[in-house]
Amino acid sequence: MHIDGLWHTTCFEAFLAKPDGSYLELNFATSGAWATYRFEGYRDGMSPASDLPSPRSFLEQGAERVALTVLYELTGEFASPLKLALSAVIEETDGTKSYWALAHPPGKPDFHHPTCFAATLPAPNAA
Repeated sequence: MHIDGLWHTTCFEAFLAKPDGSYLELNFATSGAWATYRFEGYRDGMSPASDLPSPRSFLEQGAERVALTVLYELTGEFASPLKLALSAVIEETDGTKSYWALAHPPGKPDFHHPTCFAATLPAPNAA
């Protein structure tokens, strides 16, 4: 189920940037809700990526842990290698929020910032 604004509470995010600077934002909530957006550049030209396939997600919860596994098939327009940013917003039961990422830029959390794209998703090995 596609829902906007998932980043206002617990949400896991992946950002995939193409060499031209455009990128895809994928948001996944533990409820099974998700959202995908395209950006032309840094926080520029946001539009829903409604033409992309829906993800499949699986949630495992324990007393002190949550594991969310998401399967998402990229279309051919997202040929490797891609720059990758992984992040999460975690909201505790008292409303306290923490912001997690592979890398953070200086200042307040900004998961769209180029500093956050700290990993590279390489092309798959040829079969």
